[in-house]
Amino acid sequence: MTGGVSPHAFIEAWSDWALHIARAPGRQLDLAEHAQENLAKLVKQAVTPNPDMPSAFTPKPYDHRFKHPSWQNTPFNVWSQGFLAVQDWWDYATDHLRGLRPEDADRTRFMARQTLDIMSPSNFPAFNPEIIEQTLACKGANLAEGGAHFFHDYINTISQLHEPAPEGYEIGKDFACTPGKVVFRNDLFELIQYAPQTENVQAEPVLIVPAWIMKYYILDLSPHNSMVRYLVEQGYTVFMISWCNPTSDHAELALEDYRKKGVMAALDAVNAIVPDKKIHAVGYCLGGTMLAIATATMARDNDTRLASITLMAAQIDFMEAGELLLFLDESQIAFLEDMMWDKGYLDRPQMARTFSAIRSEDLIYSRAVRRYFLGKEDVPTDMGVWVTDTTRMPARMHSEYLRGLFLENRLSAGRFAVEGRVIAMKDITAPIFAVGTETDHIAPWRSVYKTQLFTDSELTFVLTSGGHNGGIINEPAAERGHFRSSLRPAGARYIGPDAWFAQNTTQSGSWWPAWVDWLNARSSGVGPPPATGAAAKGFRPLEAAPGTYVHQL
Repeated sequence: MTGGVSPHAFIEAWSDWALHIARAPGRQLDLAEHAQENLAKLVKQAVTPNPDMPSAFTPKPYDHRFKHPSWQNTPFNVWSQGFLAVQDWWDYATDHLRGLRPEDADRTRFMARQTLDIMSPSNFPAFNPEIIEQTLACKGANLAEGGAHFFHDYINTISQLHEPAPEGYEIGKDFACTPGKVVFRNDLFELIQYAPQTENVQAEPVLIVPAWIMKYYILDLSPHNSMVRYLVEQGYTVFMISWCNPTSDHAELALEDYRKKGVMAALDAVNAIVPDKKIHAVGYCLGGTMLAIATATMARDNDTRLASITLMAAQIDFMEAGELLLFLDESQIAFLEDMMWDKGYLDRPQMARTFSAIRSEDLIYSRAVRRYFLGKEDVPTDMGVWVTDTTRMPARMHSEYLRGLFLENRLSAGRFAVEGRVIAMKDITAPIFAVGTETDHIAPWRSVYKTQLFTDSELTFVLTSGGHNGGIINEPAAERGHFRSSLRPAGARYIGPDAWFAQNTTQSGSWWPAWVDWLNARSSGVGPPPATGAAAKGFRPLEAAPGTYVHQL
């Protein structure tokens, strides 16, 4: 009934906010004045409309509900501006206040925004000029088509059906199609070794650790934007971890299992297939966090098998971990643990709803209007199909991850223990390449930047345009976007994120070529490609990529 959200957590936030507003008469007066100012702006714009004057209130950059030109016409402009005026007042009202816990202020703002989004004039056919125009043009056929879409989605939601991928978006054929073989499999992951596409390859292989919260093929999408294919074409032997999609049988999988039976087992396999060579390790999102844990453990134990470490949109400090923190406190985690106890995992709907709610304006309401009132089908894209191909989270692992990393922030605080002994990021000596993305709301770039604060080894930091996924998947052929980059020598003094941003100018295009140049500079040269697998050592090719686990529903 609550969509996986603890009622106590939100009631507590509202109570904290309301009680502190009640004891602050100056703040109450300030809010009253702000309401009067907003009303005056709204009345002025309604009484003396001037198309050449900028609107008094503008939506947020990611809010596309009022993009249609007809929203500028009367009376629709009054309705949209009225809604944005109220939204502006609530944003102001839920700002931080002395004595009010900052997380409660942020959570109250989030709840207020969610409530307002339900009442947006864009959601109602009578108040949305785009719906009115479409209905007149189609003579109501759009509403009939939208009703069919709604019924289809409703049935799928209550029955939890997993729809097949649209035509032209088949896994293993249209994407996740870089040639390779599965060379190792256990109950947690499959290891894919990709076939070489150059006569000679770099001596050091690349091992990619994706997040277990997603299917790995975000990094091997269509041939034109596949990071895996790009690396192979640049002369690298690439290995990829493909995590299983957990069921109730995996309920007791721990975070340590993902390190030991996942990352470390994959490293052992790569070492057996490409012996006597160090490895370029790459981690994305939570896979990067797990790689950081594994790397710090290796450094503590004097394991020097890594040539370099690349962390893409990955955090090791979670004090500024973005809007996901709105869903996390002791009450919320206890609530999730109770939910997961029944099935042994966190199911896909809870995961999907959480990420959609963070950008509900676009991911929920704009899509609903387009699909149910305008009668338009969703236009499939490779990344869009990947987003809907969600996974489950094992109960024990998910609880440990949320509590130990997000809630208690043990990793950067020096309180994260592996095999009974604390690990420290400062022990890492391998060079690091860290990537943040400018508009990331899952791993904000300033949080990713903190990798520089907690490590001492040589570190290159790149800040690229785009979001959590689009900023990482930024193929050179697209000729889009920009990035900033800097090299921090080992042991250099720390520079804060804002000072760093001011010091480094933008470079146009993709950051991928700069990354490959960085990898090349930390490799020992080229030679003939290694054989696929190592049958004599127990790593014989099992089947063609993308393997079996990626197809698990």
